[in-house]
Amino acid sequence: MSENFITSIKDRTKKYQLVVVMPAYNEAEHITENLLKAAEIIASFQDDFSIIAVNDGSSDETAKKIAEASNINSHIQYISYSKNKGKGGAIKEGVEYANGEYVAFLDSDLELPPIMLKDFINDLKLFDAQVAIGSKLHKDSKLHYPIIRRIMSMGYYIMLKMLFNLKIKDTQTGIKVFKQDVIKPICKNLITTGFAFDIEILATASKMGCKIIEMPITLNFSRERREKSRMTLKTIINVFKDTLRIKKHIRNIKF
Repeated sequence: MSENFITSIKDRTKKYQLVVVMPAYNEAEHITENLLKAAEIIASFQDDFSIIAVNDGSSDETAKKIAEASNINSHIQYISYSKNKGKGGAIKEGVEYANGEYVAFLDSDLELPPIMLKDFINDLKLFDAQVAIGSKLHKDSKLHYPIIRRIMSMGYYIMLKMLFNLKIKDTQTGIKVFKQDVIKPICKNLITTGFAFDIEILATASKMGCKIIEMPITLNFSRERREKSRMTLKTIINVFKDTLRIKKHIRNIKF
């Protein structure tokens, strides 16, 4: 467990219909508002739910602001630790504490509206699927999205098709819903915590024989400058290296 680990989750035996894991890194400016808004929207279609906000070793006041949101709305719980682990690491921590029939991932900037979770869950039930993922490449998706990110999404799709023969087009969109008995064992054995962690999760779920459905999304991309600073050539090379490592790891998994 990470040093300086703090959690507001007191009763890990309580099971919810839906647990939403929301990772956050240096989001102090908007995180209180976003968590409260997410809780309000989710409450409009689901009574029995919990949000687990994960402060991933932020260097600003994200931890304090998350705690403030938790004090205002009891649906909001949190995990906080001092060492940054990356988004995949934050998701892994959140899933460990999640206890719900459905476990969702949702980006804390709310560029992906939480109301979409309603249709994700409904379609999981309708199509008897175990995983529902948002897809920027779905024909019905509505996007305000920079061209470089569109090119990268297509590149991911081609790479996944070649390496894993995955029938899904987009692994990287930050809204996903899983049946708990699927995501718990996957995250427990997760070897990647960087940008490629989504690939590992979905490739593993596919090997497990899970039915994965892709859902249309609405996305208003507002972080182009920040994303440019994060998506360096070094990052892209590391994603490729991690993906090859994932390929080897998944080949050796026995179910």
